[in-house]
Amino acid sequence: MSDTDDNPSSSPQPGAAAPATAWERSVLERLARDIVVERRRARRWNMLFRFSVLALVVALIGSAYWGGRNSVAAGPHTSVVRLQGEISATGNASADTIDASLRDAFGAPQTRGVILYIDSPGGSPVQASRINAQIWRLRKQHPSIPIYAVCDETCASAAYYVAVAADRIYVNPSSLVGSIGVLMNGFDFSGLMAKLGISRRLLTAGANKGFMDPFSPMSDKQKQYALSMLEQIHQQFIAAVEKGRGARLKVGSQTFSGLVWTGESAVQQGLADGFGDTRSVARDVLHETRLVDYTRHENVVDRLAQRFGAAIGFAAAHEMLPHDLWSLR
Repeated sequence: MSDTDDNPSSSPQPGAAAPATAWERSVLERLARDIVVERRRARRWNMLFRFSVLALVVALIGSAYWGGRNSVAAGPHTSVVRLQGEISATGNASADTIDASLRDAFGAPQTRGVILYIDSPGGSPVQASRINAQIWRLRKQHPSIPIYAVCDETCASAAYYVAVAADRIYVNPSSLVGSIGVLMNGFDFSGLMAKLGISRRLLTAGANKGFMDPFSPMSDKQKQYALSMLEQIHQQFIAAVEKGRGARLKVGSQTFSGLVWTGESAVQQGLADGFGDTRSVARDVLHETRLVDYTRHENVVDRLAQRFGAAIGFAAAHEMLPHDLWSLR
């Protein structure tokens, strides 16, 4: 028997190669998975980078267009600001948007007059009050520049609250004008819940914290309180109308009742001054037919920046979260 045969360590043992092969395979598989994951990440970030560049280019173009198209208006002109749709804290009919538009219009070097075009059923009394006050401030700052409200289809409630701050109000004979009143609406489901055998669990710290809850009955005291709030706001509205219209207003028993009037009736009652549209007022009253629209719209750059930021955060979260957890979405 040779020395080789006598030395057990020099001979391969049965099954000895299997663990080494399994370990190598495991390492290779893990390495392959890591390579695939890294390539996926690189591909995602590459796509995100391309989207970022595209969004930036669009934002710059939008900023240049929306920010500069009316910044310099050569020659004398009539400035136009449009208030359309519901007046609320968000959107194009907010006090912030309309105020900024009016400042641009009054501040333009060769503005001969400002037309506030209105087509709105009303909305927030707070926003309307802010716009009304801003118009009065601008009139004081620019006494040589008149502002006329031109009402199209509808100029009611909060929209009329805004219009009365103008020097004059022009309407169409068929326009809907006025509605000098305030409302607070909601639903009372307490009777229906009682019929269905459902009781409301409402826990509050403060006896009136659940005030106006649609699933709880309203007490007489709460109703009177709500009416007193509405009356206060109504009186503020009336004061704004009387300040703006002055001696032109022919107050009757229904003037401040919340009724809406046709443009023809509005002129007869002194709620408006005459008939006209944007072009006719520019032509016949301001004698300047060139119109330049100073209405600001939703900021394209800000909107893109917000969406771009959200996309970046989404992608970053994707990369940081474990992939097995991410798969639960």
